[in-house]
Amino acid sequence: MKSTLSRLCALTALALLAASPLPALAQAQPKAPAFMPATPAISDAQFEMGKELVVLSGLDKGFDGFIPGIMREMQMNFTRTRPEIAADLDAVIKTIVLPEFAKRSAEMVDQAARIMATSMSEQELKDIVAFLKTPAGKKYVEVQPVAMNKIMQSMDPWNRDLSVSVVDRVRGEMKKKGHDL
Repeated sequence: MKSTLSRLCALTALALLAASPLPALAQAQPKAPAFMPATPAISDAQFEMGKELVVLSGLDKGFDGFIPGIMREMQMNFTRTRPEIAADLDAVIKTIVLPEFAKRSAEMVDQAARIMATSMSEQELKDIVAFLKTPAGKKYVEVQPVAMNKIMQSMDPWNRDLSVSVVDRVRGEMKKKGHDL
């Protein structure tokens, strides 16, 4: 009788353990911090594909500069009025604060992964990731920052010319109707 009761207790405990999610296995994707905008629920596979896309595309590198930028701005603000603390502040930032907060860029990588994963189907994510792993995809990622800078530089003169052309066209059409602008 005692043996049957022991077995029953052991089986019940085993059943409860099997039915309860294990924290380490329950969720492969990290929970978004409360301050992040909510995104629709996604599967772990979608999250992983989104994260791989973010990393392979180089989007993750864009987040790396924010924390050092915040630190530089803070350092300038503090030392503007208190120049005598510059050396101590620099030491605190470089040895304590920057290493601690550098890890926070992973939050944005995860959020970008969630956004990408909810913006496309899992198959589209797989297709893009597959492309980014090809020589052409790698080349695209490599040249994209330089190309984007050149595109942005080209936009200013294009925008000025477009504005002048639109104004000239409107003036011409309005003149036909007897209005001088």
